[in-house]
Amino acid sequence: MRFQSPLRRVRLLRRYKRFLSDILLEDGTQHVAHCPNPGAMTGLAEPGMPIWVEGNDNPRRKLRYAWRLTELPDGTLVNIDTSTPNRIVAEALRSGAVPALAAYDTHRAEVRYGQASRAGFLLSGAGLPDVLVEVKSVTLRRAGRLGEFPDTVTARGARHLAELAAAAGEGRRAVLLYLLGRSDCDAVAVAGDIDPAYARGAEAARAAGVEMIAHTTRIAPEGLTLGPAVPVRPGSGKSPSK
Repeated sequence: MRFQSPLRRVRLLRRYKRFLSDILLEDGTQHVAHCPNPGAMTGLAEPGMPIWVEGNDNPRRKLRYAWRLTELPDGTLVNIDTSTPNRIVAEALRSGAVPALAAYDTHRAEVRYGQASRAGFLLSGAGLPDVLVEVKSVTLRRAGRLGEFPDTVTARGARHLAELAAAAGEGRRAVLLYLLGRSDCDAVAVAGDIDPAYARGAEAARAAGVEMIAHTTRIAPEGLTLGPAVPVRPGSGKSPSK
């Protein structure tokens, strides 16, 4: 997935109201940029950090810039845009780059299932059971090389787990794909101390037969592509609160 416009490296001044950020361009001018991430963004939105933004010349858009990547002190780039993981996975599915799902040749996006959810994808293939695939973006890293999800309480994520578990209980194949938006992690776990309800839901979904897989993302200022598969650790990255 290539960015539509070249990214610019700027300085983050502050993030506020979840979806807004003040940025400082190289020429010393300040602008408001869209922040396409409603999560906590722990460690990724500190004032003074270098970030990468995409510009646009569309007069219908209120903001001229959109935040795409955060650059960490060691140079690691983190994809903070929660709208891109499904696009990255869609390209990977079309090219057969997701080994666990490479046998499927028909992919439909945003398919309704359960009571009130939409699966990221519904895959089908000759002689194969259809499979529901839900994609979650992982950007939190607190210790070692472990990525964790979620970074804040997510009732929506818990609902997705329950409905995937119900689909698996009905005999359908259901897959939860965690996409690491950073290259400094080589495993994924549930942040049970951040959202105990999600952690319980993840264990129940796994027990019901929901498959959990994870991949890294190859990140560059030019674009994003799916990286190698990494393990999803059972249980939680942290102990849930008592």
